[in-house]
Amino acid sequence: MSSPDQIHRRRWAILGVLMLSLLIVVLDNSILNVAVKTIATPEPVGLGATQGQLEWAINAYTLVFAGLLFTSGLLGDRLGRKRVLLFGMAVFGMGSALAAFSGSPGELIAFRAVMGFGAAFVMPATLAVLMNVFEREEQPKAIGIWAGGVGLAIAIGPITGGVLLDHFWWGSVFLINVPVVIVALVAMLVLVPESRDPRPGRLDPVGVLLSVAGLVLLVYGIIRGGELADFTDPTVLASALGGLAILGAFVWWELRVDHPSIDMHHFRNKTFTGAIAAVALVFFALMGVTFFSVFYMQSVRGFTPLQTGLLLLPLAVAQLLISSRSGKVVERLGARVTCTAGMLLVAAGLAAFALYGADTPIWFIEVVFFLQGAGMALIMPPVTVAVMQALPREKAGSGSALSNTFRQVGGALGVAVLGSLLSSSYRDGIAGHLDAVPPALRHTAGESIEATRAIAEKLGPAGEALTRHADDAFLHAMHLTALGGTAVALVGALVVALLLPGRPAARPDATDGAAPPVGDPVAAGRG
Repeated sequence: MSSPDQIHRRRWAILGVLMLSLLIVVLDNSILNVAVKTIATPEPVGLGATQGQLEWAINAYTLVFAGLLFTSGLLGDRLGRKRVLLFGMAVFGMGSALAAFSGSPGELIAFRAVMGFGAAFVMPATLAVLMNVFEREEQPKAIGIWAGGVGLAIAIGPITGGVLLDHFWWGSVFLINVPVVIVALVAMLVLVPESRDPRPGRLDPVGVLLSVAGLVLLVYGIIRGGELADFTDPTVLASALGGLAILGAFVWWELRVDHPSIDMHHFRNKTFTGAIAAVALVFFALMGVTFFSVFYMQSVRGFTPLQTGLLLLPLAVAQLLISSRSGKVVERLGARVTCTAGMLLVAAGLAAFALYGADTPIWFIEVVFFLQGAGMALIMPPVTVAVMQALPREKAGSGSALSNTFRQVGGALGVAVLGSLLSSSYRDGIAGHLDAVPPALRHTAGESIEATRAIAEKLGPAGEALTRHADDAFLHAMHLTALGGTAVALVGALVVALLLPGRPAARPDATDGAAPPVGDPVAAGRG
């Protein structure tokens, strides 16, 4: 076993290994964003997945991930974070290999769920190990670099996906994970120290089951509503309302059980609540918009997957450059101003999508992506610090699980709600232009822009007009969806402006030599 001095000396190398683990999990999702158009293409090029199936390929991963985060955080605190991290990476690698050779959209969805199961044990453990390896005064810098790893993954993912799709079949975007997982496993065994909570809590199987069931039903109802273009359908209402009822029961249970998966009393602290809400809202807005931006770039504008990946670079570069420096901004301006500015930048970037047309200049698109990345970089490190420093170090796994859960749930609901808005708006917009399509194919043709284009290619001259109408219908649907994402980001800006602390007052009598980051009433309330 390594001594504390040895661990301290190699803490930055350990951070590099943790970032590699984070990189592969985030990389997978950013690669998938570029591959969705190819997967939606009919066989043999793709799987012929519908809009709803594509959403489930994303959400199956996300829902399993989010539903198990509570439990995986507790298991890491109880059994050892390194052990849980190794287990999660191994399962993630196996799921990736299986997903690469999926023979149908249903198989892809199932194997994506396996990948989500593995990822659920990776993400909380990486942040929990970080909090145990670094001392409090270095934690904000380390978290900023850790968050910058997300920007790096966003940069590498689309470009890697584009190169792979230009030369190999769509399954290669999953198979690429396997060698990276092997490298990460070896590095973890050598470098990462074991840590655990000396007084771990009991598991909460009832809470886990309630949270998973509630989330699955709620998101299924929303996706189904988009597929049917009817949110008043009895099956839609039953699923969505049933999901909300179960989530209400989950909150009730967590407040009464003596070993909750999530301690609801943390939400009495307004800084903690504001930070958690910011994480959920920013990912709600961004994940939903990212889902359709790839279709805009590839279907409407005609860019290849590799070109699309390169066009997304400004988003990643902004995160990479700014994330590690956001702590300095918080020290000067406070978390409230920093995160509100970040949310407003994200909102402005989303609103700009409503101005996009079929010939919008590339420079304008690149500026918008950079603004979105800068906004994310100003939001995520400060709110992550706020959440993690709200809990004692030995509960780091639980704190990381909380942050990641709300991030994933926000992203899942963003894809479901905004994806359903896009789907139903597109179906309404294209419905009046399908006269040239055989009646038996009209429902299929209205499912997505890719489905419409696939049928238009077989219609000869009449198909050219249908393709133009498909582009127009998609742009209108994208504009509506972008404005929906903008509204969510503006709500997020209001939440952080009201709940996060301002610039911390100087404390000359402080004994630790530095004021805690983000104003730190969170830590003060730890008691």
